[in-house]
Amino acid sequence: MDFYNILKVIFLGIVEGITEWLPISSTGHLILVDQFLKLDASNDFKEMFNVVIQLGAILAVVVLYFNKLNPFARNKSDIEKKDTWSLWFKVVVACIPAGVLGILFDDFLEEHFHKFVPVAMMLILYGVLFIIVENRNKTIKPTTTTLNQLTYKTAFIIGLFQVLSLIPGTSRSGATIIGAIIIGCSRYVAAEFTFFLGIPVMFGASGVKILKFLLKGNSFGSPEIILLSIGTIVSFVVSILAIKFLMGYIKKHDFKVFGWYRIILGTIILIYWLTTL
Repeated sequence: MDFYNILKVIFLGIVEGITEWLPISSTGHLILVDQFLKLDASNDFKEMFNVVIQLGAILAVVVLYFNKLNPFARNKSDIEKKDTWSLWFKVVVACIPAGVLGILFDDFLEEHFHKFVPVAMMLILYGVLFIIVENRNKTIKPTTTTLNQLTYKTAFIIGLFQVLSLIPGTSRSGATIIGAIIIGCSRYVAAEFTFFLGIPVMFGASGVKILKFLLKGNSFGSPEIILLSIGTIVSFVVSILAIKFLMGYIKKHDFKVFGWYRIILGTIILIYWLTTL
């Protein structure tokens, strides 16, 4: 096992753990980081790896919000258990659009959008949108301030916004948070629902990637299993810290700082691409 490859995987796990939950595009960052780190593995493995290590990030959500997400918790009343089931059904409804389109267009998106320029353009575009939406919201009071107030219609609309995140550089959390805020959700509700929405989405995406990897005639040897395990564990630990940071941050601040970060990063990427032509 190449020691430097392990260090690269640890770094990728850190990047995934931070960027999965902050609205700055985890897939976009992983694609860009790989341009410089050059993980010593096949392209098929790297494409699968970038998705599967998201399981670590998802497990962080499950651990942090286990009681809120568990409809069988003994400390919950019947009404609270009913509300928990309702939350899960809303998550499923919101997952339908991206789930269907993601399966249909996965190969097309990988071929045409997993590149420097599309990632950079999406980073800039949604950075600008974050700033516009937050400026607009200075004079607008949110109408949905708790998860219980979130309707099935609202959940489905948020799911439609999630479709936009199929293009790398958009950010799944970024697209759904912007969408939720636009239709009247508070930042806190938008962020929490985005976290929960990621559970079935990422489990499904990881399953599809692993299946495609195996159907191409690839196999998992000890080196691949070790790399995946390390990346997933690092992603899990860092995600816990990132989620706690974000939920504390948005109690007192808006998302504009992430918008400016996206614009600056996207601009740097475009300049780099133009100077290397």
